[in-house]
Amino acid sequence: MVAAATGAVITQVTVPATPAGYQQLLELAGRQSSRRIWAVESTGGYGAGLTRSLTAHHERVVELDRPKRAARRHGATSDPLDATRAAREALGRDQLAQPRATGPRAALSVRLAARRSAVQAAGDAQRQLHALVVAAPDVLRERLRARSTRQLVAACARLGVHADWDVETSSTAATLRSLARRIRELTSEAADHRQAILALVRAWRPDLLARAGLGPIVAATVLCAWSHAGRCRSDAAFAMLGGAAPIPAPAARPSESG
Repeated sequence: MVAAATGAVITQVTVPATPAGYQQLLELAGRQSSRRIWAVESTGGYGAGLTRSLTAHHERVVELDRPKRAARRHGATSDPLDATRAAREALGRDQLAQPRATGPRAALSVRLAARRSAVQAAGDAQRQLHALVVAAPDVLRERLRARSTRQLVAACARLGVHADWDVETSSTAATLRSLARRIRELTSEAADHRQAILALVRAWRPDLLARAGLGPIVAATVLCAWSHAGRCRSDAAFAMLGGAAPIPAPAARPSESG
């Protein structure tokens, strides 16, 4: 805890990341001053529990991105020093970010993360499947070549192992079948997450889905980034969030005629 006027350390305490620890922090802060702001790093990650607890007690919380850490011997860390540095950095900023909202936004966020993981894993497995077919023994390669990904997955999922095949052919066939079935499971999982995302968006902001070209995944991504009214403090901040902020460039010099 640091003083707003001077940045001097008032007190320090280390508590467990549990409801009891959060209550201990509130009690400590309550003995110091009624006017305070909590600067929390990673409000959507390691600081999520503390942020939820503080918000439930109507405390003012601002989100602080991870500040630059000072290099220390042997790579050791110091939580008290890092906390003091974060608090002082928050005091020196003109604009402070609000933590993202919970509720529907958090529900969408976890669904998006899970779907993204399933889609990525399915894509990795599909590329591995194609690579294995290219190098597969002739008896398998001839049966599976020149197929689309969908057709290849379906064919591999039905592969059986023949008793007269050698160990390489049998192992390759079993592996192709396993990969194909994994792809199907991951694809089904991604579809389930998409349906859940669609239901959440419909319940929260159905007007977004009425816009041409805006599906549930894009709508959910926008809602998670935007979070709530007031998070973007200006048009420029919103443009930066959307990746549309102009890039300063020097004026072009007139060409010289020779």
